[in-house]
Amino acid sequence: MDDCAIAIVDDHPLMAEGIASILNRRGGFRLVATGKVAEDVYDIAERHRPDVLVVDLNMPGDIFVSTSRALAASPEMKIVVFTASTSAEHAVKALNAGASAYVLKGSASEELFDAIAAALRGEVHITPVFAAKVIGALQSKALEKRAAEKIRLSAREDQIVRLLLCGKQNREIARTLSLSEKTVKSYMTNLMQKLNVRNRLEVVIAAQKISARTGPDWPN
Repeated sequence: MDDCAIAIVDDHPLMAEGIASILNRRGGFRLVATGKVAEDVYDIAERHRPDVLVVDLNMPGDIFVSTSRALAASPEMKIVVFTASTSAEHAVKALNAGASAYVLKGSASEELFDAIAAALRGEVHITPVFAAKVIGALQSKALEKRAAEKIRLSAREDQIVRLLLCGKQNREIARTLSLSEKTVKSYMTNLMQKLNVRNRLEVVIAAQKISARTGPDWPN
């Protein structure tokens, strides 16, 4: 069986050298490339097509965007995040970007091997002591998304929210939509109840959150 082709992207050269040394001592791995910035993740994926790319999160550039682009360029490649960040939000963003594993620096070297092996099997691996925190964050995100998806604005409500976003007052909204000001006030009351908010500013904020979670266009 051929050695597993590995690439490492970490802005600390000594860390990258250390990871390479550990993998070399273990055997069965072949280092094909190294990088120092987020853009290197995509470049390495496109040029070298490694089996596994071990990446840190704390480096110049947007590592999450680069991870998504890299996996689009090389879908069979696996991304293993090896980082000091204990932020559940970072872990969720990395997994959503397509990472197969999230390993905390300071873990035993055996865990990095386990993470690489799990990724190659098509599984997801998270440092055990950190896993519960990440799973909790993932569940919270899922609940928020489901709650947002339950809220659907009618076509007229959508029009009113868009005009609110432009800073229009009730009278101007009524004139633009050929409605009475009383009807607009009624829509505003219904919107506040539907979105569980207290004023027109919170209506706009809540509607923007729905847009971010359900897609670029507000539902009709």
